[in-house]
Amino acid sequence: MEEIATGAFFNDLQTYLVGWLRVHVLVPGNPLQIVAILLVFWCSRWPAAKLGTLIEAQVARRPGSLRMAAFLQALAELVRPITWLLLLWLVRAIAVRVGWPYQVIQIVASLTSAWVVIRLASRLIADPAWSKFIAVAAWTLAALGTLGLFDATVGLLDSLAVTFGQVRISLLTVIKGALSLAILLWAAAAGSRLLDQRIRQTRTLTPSMQVLLGKLVKITLIAIAVLVALNSVGIDLTALAVFSGALGIGIGLGLQRIVSNLLSGLILLMDRSIKPGDVIAVGDTYGWISSLGARYTAVRTRDGTEHLIPNEDLIVQRVENWSHTDRVIRLRIPVGISYDADVRRARELCLDAAHAVPRVLRSPAAACLLKGFGDSAVDLELRFWINDPQNGRSNVMSDVLLGIWDRFHEHDIEIPFPQRDVHIRDHTVGGAGALPSE
Repeated sequence: MEEIATGAFFNDLQTYLVGWLRVHVLVPGNPLQIVAILLVFWCSRWPAAKLGTLIEAQVARRPGSLRMAAFLQALAELVRPITWLLLLWLVRAIAVRVGWPYQVIQIVASLTSAWVVIRLASRLIADPAWSKFIAVAAWTLAALGTLGLFDATVGLLDSLAVTFGQVRISLLTVIKGALSLAILLWAAAAGSRLLDQRIRQTRTLTPSMQVLLGKLVKITLIAIAVLVALNSVGIDLTALAVFSGALGIGIGLGLQRIVSNLLSGLILLMDRSIKPGDVIAVGDTYGWISSLGARYTAVRTRDGTEHLIPNEDLIVQRVENWSHTDRVIRLRIPVGISYDADVRRARELCLDAAHAVPRVLRSPAAACLLKGFGDSAVDLELRFWINDPQNGRSNVMSDVLLGIWDRFHEHDIEIPFPQRDVHIRDHTVGGAGALPSE
């Protein structure tokens, strides 16, 4: 820190750069190296064409492998720069062996390598943040390695440090920890996705158990990644015991609902009361479960709206699960007919209308019952079963009602409307109930 404050470090760095330019750049052999670089670039077109043909043939042979096809397609677009890069490193190796100058060739090869890595990352990595991070890291390392400033830069970053007791934290330590954590978290996420796909392909596990195992694997891998990253930069993991105690106090004071939702999610997964694909009703929300999250459960309704219900509500509230043990449910439709209609014929027509709808099951069989005698109609109730409640109830009930309507009209069975009898009393003079004269 004192060398930086006095400016001695920057003076030494300037002297080093000037000396490096005189030794490695301003030398007679550099024009010959430039000619060799251009010649190698011109010669690379023939092997690049052959390699491009081979790669395109491999892409055509793998139509089902999307990842491999994307990788080969990216290589096909970069086959000329990659071929040129390989030939440059070959020429450099030959120059080193025979004692010719090779510094310019090495600079061009290093920068080309960084460019190829950046192009591959931009094509293969969908996340723009990771793609940009790899691009910056590749260019930085290539530039420092080419200029011979890598060791000097490492020393500078290590000198910028602070000490807390027996722990020394430098800027280099922070960068190493951040890089290690980023790479390990990426590896943990990729590994958890791969294992989650394998778990979901296991037919012996229930959907809720698949979700539970997938989340436990993800949490475990992320925890291991964080611990390994902390240990890689020399942080004593025993200090985490104090941190965990403080974290427990914070959870008890301010994160009660969040932790309650997390634990409720684990309980729901373990007791298998609900699972992805179940048709449930919670309060005024009716739909099927599209996903079980750590904090909430996504319930998708028939109109396309997705409700994010906290897991705690699914524990403390009453939940109607229409497909807990199986998906067979019974629907009821009230039907009223006129007192002049043939009740037995009306019941048969209601059953015919239900059996004409494809979604109505034949077993268990539908039934039409006489429920009572109302003020204006004879009350019937049609009961039938379906096994796909996730496809909606109102639509199948509408189809059945439409069938009843058509059949009742064909057979002259009247669907009555409310009726009232009105009795008018005679108030004429001298008649019964006449008003008394004054």
